[in-house]
Amino acid sequence: MKKILFLLITGLTVSVSHSQEVSDAIRYAQDNLTGTARFRAMSGAFGAVGGDLSSISVNPAGSAVFLNNQTGITFSNQNIKNNSNYFGTQTSDKENSFILNQAGAVFVFNDHNPSNNWKKIAIGANYENTNNFNNSVFSAGTNPTNSIDKYFLAFANGIPLKDVTQIDYRDQFYDEQQAAFGYYGKVIIPANPGDINGTQYLSNVPAGGKYYQENGFQTSGYNSKLSFNIATSYKDRIYLGANLNVHITDYRKTSSFFEKNDNPLQPTETISDLTFNNDLYTYGNGFSFQLGAIAKVTESFRLGLAYESNTWYELYDELSQSLYTTTDVIGGQTKYYNDNPNIVNIYESYTLQTPGKTTFSAAYVFGKSGLISVDYSIKDYSNSKFKPTSDTRFRGLNNDISNQLTTAGELRVGAEYKIKQLSLRGGYRFEGSPYKNGTTIGDLNSYSGGLGYNFGGTRVDLAYSYLERKSNQGFFATGFTDGANITSKLNNVSLTLLFEL
Repeated sequence: MKKILFLLITGLTVSVSHSQEVSDAIRYAQDNLTGTARFRAMSGAFGAVGGDLSSISVNPAGSAVFLNNQTGITFSNQNIKNNSNYFGTQTSDKENSFILNQAGAVFVFNDHNPSNNWKKIAIGANYENTNNFNNSVFSAGTNPTNSIDKYFLAFANGIPLKDVTQIDYRDQFYDEQQAAFGYYGKVIIPANPGDINGTQYLSNVPAGGKYYQENGFQTSGYNSKLSFNIATSYKDRIYLGANLNVHITDYRKTSSFFEKNDNPLQPTETISDLTFNNDLYTYGNGFSFQLGAIAKVTESFRLGLAYESNTWYELYDELSQSLYTTTDVIGGQTKYYNDNPNIVNIYESYTLQTPGKTTFSAAYVFGKSGLISVDYSIKDYSNSKFKPTSDTRFRGLNNDISNQLTTAGELRVGAEYKIKQLSLRGGYRFEGSPYKNGTTIGDLNSYSGGLGYNFGGTRVDLAYSYLERKSNQGFFATGFTDGANITSKLNNVSLTLLFEL
């Protein structure tokens, strides 16, 4: 049986297969720069600094640098603008969101016994929204050669006509469902209509190019990390720490693709325009761990080393689709086809393993007047894997991940200067492309700045960061893979309130 269960709730099915993509792995393998306002103002360069709630997310030894108990909360406003260029046509879209970005606390237990070299133990917990998925992208333009018919043909060719027409939508595999959409929407037709075992299909879209296309999507949700931390200090010269992390993800994507052509009408009805809608909901949780160390080489110079393990996610997908088409024929009647099963496919859970990360850090502290810090991280995105790896659903996909993705480095530089109770901060961040071609998702450049004021037992920090990145991801991963050149510009303002306990 192709379905493991049929739910007695109208419009829901449980299915055993779904078409994951390389971009799905990247979505959970990449983290945005988040955290406290001080952390963001210095572009996250805290691996050898410590003493900040968000420094724990880079190097868990950082909590042992705290002198006192501390708790804090951070709110952020994010505005992202996406400029699109699709075959010379320029469009733009933007999205604004306000979120709880961070909340956490660290408790320090000092040992005042002068004969004990282990001076303190710090225990902490910190929540961070590591990736805010709220985004909106719109692209439009005239494609000179390719139609979306290639998407449906790529799935349909090789599938017997009887599996497309004689199996209920609820009982079809994902590729059979895509073929059925194309068939019932008249986008594709059987090469031999009378042969129910025939496996070849032809396009029903008029040739000639000049296909006007629009692709828009909106995403929402988050990827968050809750870290439970413990750290210790040896002679106040060496700091060691560990984190156990719980990850929670909730991602929704609503997309709509429209295509229209003005090619000459044919003696038989052919497609004149269509709209293909997809609504995806992915949710789940995962876990990882971190180990870290900070060494005071001198009173001013510090070195840090941290390792973050792979993250193992258990994920669930829900998908609904619909296709609306219009056909015309020479001297004939315009017809409309609505293929909307009103079904939500609920798929079996699957495991995604995202790659680990190693971070090397150095910092120079100018007494009480300021500091300069540098972090460099390495992450091999090609080590991402969908599991079980022996599953035929994932073999080809894992090979694509290995072939398309690569090792990427991330450089973070931060500085802070103190004038009595006032702190001035700035930073720079560079992250290399996770793709070997360097264009599917390009390099990232980010600049940040901020200030803070210490009222004694209370501190207020404010940060601004700007990020820019280019990408060119296909509207679809199969068959029709044309996509727009997107330049994303993200502005973020964060405010943190900190309290010493």
